[in-house]
Amino acid sequence: MWQTYYSPTSIDETLRILAEHGPEARIIAGGTDLLVELRCGTRQTRVLIDVTRINNLDQVWLDDEGMIHIGPTVTHNQAVASDLLVERGFPLALACWRVGTPQLRNRGTVAGNLITASPANDTITALWALDAHITLRSVRGERTLSFADFYQGVHQTTLASDEMVTGITFPALGSNQRGVFVKLGLRRAHAISLVNAAVLLTFDQSADLPVSRSAVLDAHVALGSVAPTIIRAPEAEGVLVGGALSEGRIGEAAELAAQAAAPIDDIRAGAGYRREIVRVLVRRALTGLRNGTERAEFPTNPPMLWGLTTGHFPRLAGKAVHHRDGESGPIECTVNGRNVVVQGAGGKTLLEMLRENLGMTGTKEGCAEGECGACTVWMDGIAVLACLTPAPRAHGTHIVTIEGLARGGGKGAVTAPLHPLQQAFIEEGAVQCGYCTPGFIMAGASLLEEIPHPTRGQIIAGLTGNLCRCTGYYKIVRAIERAARAS
Repeated sequence: MWQTYYSPTSIDETLRILAEHGPEARIIAGGTDLLVELRCGTRQTRVLIDVTRINNLDQVWLDDEGMIHIGPTVTHNQAVASDLLVERGFPLALACWRVGTPQLRNRGTVAGNLITASPANDTITALWALDAHITLRSVRGERTLSFADFYQGVHQTTLASDEMVTGITFPALGSNQRGVFVKLGLRRAHAISLVNAAVLLTFDQSADLPVSRSAVLDAHVALGSVAPTIIRAPEAEGVLVGGALSEGRIGEAAELAAQAAAPIDDIRAGAGYRREIVRVLVRRALTGLRNGTERAEFPTNPPMLWGLTTGHFPRLAGKAVHHRDGESGPIECTVNGRNVVVQGAGGKTLLEMLRENLGMTGTKEGCAEGECGACTVWMDGIAVLACLTPAPRAHGTHIVTIEGLARGGGKGAVTAPLHPLQQAFIEEGAVQCGYCTPGFIMAGASLLEEIPHPTRGQIIAGLTGNLCRCTGYYKIVRAIERAARAS
């Protein structure tokens, strides 16, 4: 799918490689969209530049001027876990929680979601409402753009071929501000937005009144999946300013937001339906902000599938490395506790390397685009999808597959004694055809390392990235509960 894969250790080196290869190169962080495009042939890229090994790019921080900074490799799950974002950038934290699945959120980045530039992307809407800016850098210099200047259309931005995103910034929410993100998809999790919306309100609290009775001083209403780019609804914003959130004012704003939308008919929904959903979602958002219930859908202690880690991948030690498809430049890593050196896998995915080069066939390919979770493995203790992870990204890492969970296993054959969750699957009859089972067990075992005694809600949330087409999920959930009780 690609010919050369670079893993630089600095931004300057990344920019030099970008300038050298020009349009033939593409930066990769999570790759959750890019690898699907490469596999489907909708994108052609000879050179990939992996920036996830560069130190300190996965940080979220607040500066002295009250601006929140998000590094270019901050993942969606890291955003969800950020106390700063939950407290002072809540629409973004909630949007990140609604993106994909735990395994996808462990690799997919906020910056990558922005660059993809789909009008249905959740984090763009939240950040647009937060008045965010994006910083781009190349060997030619640096520039910072508003979202209105950055986005040009569907999957179109002003990002030049030699530029990379080096930061995202927005003003931290003040004590008199409240914001929320809402969306509707075709299912409750792992769904592209039919419509999404983000609302940010600034209240006049000089009279020391509760928010439900305070006047709105400023309003931002951003709408996604209803136009070629994310849009604001200025008429709806205007009607909100100058008074409290009465039922009449909320209803009028919702109607004006629906009128601002310019949706299309497509396979997922009709234009008329989308326009009606705008009205419903904006009303729901404003009502929640008035009643102080906007945080009700954000979970406490959400499962990340980080195992015993902090959710940050280790950096690449030493000098930058690169791998070429079919040539020398081995991938050296640890798989199930065994050091391996793999030749000729520089152009493969981690799933292909495990199965074809190492004979680890327990990890399955179901959908090959991150939808089913059958290929879930642990990379440096964090659950990821092997089908969407380039094999060169595994260089220098510790990989655990289903074969490595059983004590005494790790060389290809699963031997007793089994992992407690494997044993629980047998005792609960949580297996039918068994194809999805390795992914479920790897996700479930990661959850139990992270949260030894999860609630049923946490179990269900932790398994949203895994699909089963024959057993249903009741016995699988019971197996995890049984393993938790046995620990």
